[in-house]
Amino acid sequence: MKKILFSIIMVLLLVSGCGKNSETSVINDLEKKINKASAYKVTGVLEIVNNDEVYTYDVEVSYKKDNNYKVSLTNQANSHTQVILKNSDGVYVLTPALNKSFKFQSDWPYSNSQIYLLKSLINDIKDTKDRSFKDAKNGYSLITKVNYPNNSKLVKQTIELDKNGDFKKVSVYDSNNIICMTMIFDSIDYSPTFKKDYFNLDSVMSTYSVSEEEVKETTKIDDTIYPLAIPSGTKLVSEEKIKKDVGDRIIMTFDGDKPFLLVEESAVVEDEFTIIPTYGEPFQLMDTLGVMTNNSLNWTSNGIEYYIVSDVLNQSELVEVAQSISYLPTMK
Repeated sequence: MKKILFSIIMVLLLVSGCGKNSETSVINDLEKKINKASAYKVTGVLEIVNNDEVYTYDVEVSYKKDNNYKVSLTNQANSHTQVILKNSDGVYVLTPALNKSFKFQSDWPYSNSQIYLLKSLINDIKDTKDRSFKDAKNGYSLITKVNYPNNSKLVKQTIELDKNGDFKKVSVYDSNNIICMTMIFDSIDYSPTFKKDYFNLDSVMSTYSVSEEEVKETTKIDDTIYPLAIPSGTKLVSEEKIKKDVGDRIIMTFDGDKPFLLVEESAVVEDEFTIIPTYGEPFQLMDTLGVMTNNSLNWTSNGIEYYIVSDVLNQSELVEVAQSISYLPTMK
């Protein structure tokens, strides 16, 4: 009887040990593969959910040591492409359709989680001590914490790996267990070759030929677009419409417990490529990339440039107001 009990205990220990080693080996192998790679290229599809609306992007990510990143995001609905570029000169958000770019002096992409960057995902895995791990038939799955300081509603993510231990799918959830973002990885190349000027700003801009259909320059805003989410105890107290040399500018002032200013104006296509220095971080907002600072959020969508600023609202509240502006205006 003692021999039987001893045998059962040994089997249980071996089984549990194999499970633990499986988790450790899968994660360690993935980390080694990513850290060993001097470059990689990823393609996939990103979905962002806002209420009942889904925004879908074709994503292409290129990385080369040291700290060279190029993230191309193409909106499937309108073929509008924006690029996040990091090289030795800084971090840029390029909008070829408007012939301009924002330039940041920031530590992107290391300041928070990034759903489409391999090193960011492995960092999320390693930083989550109480992560869950499952060895499934077709691969592996993990649940980890996330770090999105400018959107505190995002709290965790499910990471799915294939049997080779490569990323297959990542889903980010809010505090209500609702999926807000999903990244499906189509391909991962750990030994790509890039031309010498691949991460050069001018070279990147020259690769994007923009059609007239992509350039939506609004010469007139017929309807003011109001946010649907306004902080409690706050209301619109004034609205002013100003004619610009090209197009309109609408300035809305919200006052109360959490005051803020919302500006909407016609987007203008620059005659020459323009670089706008700014403080802050690139921020993915529904159908476009924007600029997030401690007290402001700026983005362009459907030919209109938006700017929210407040000394009271935190970043998560700025995002909530911005995400509630989804009505498409009539443009002439």
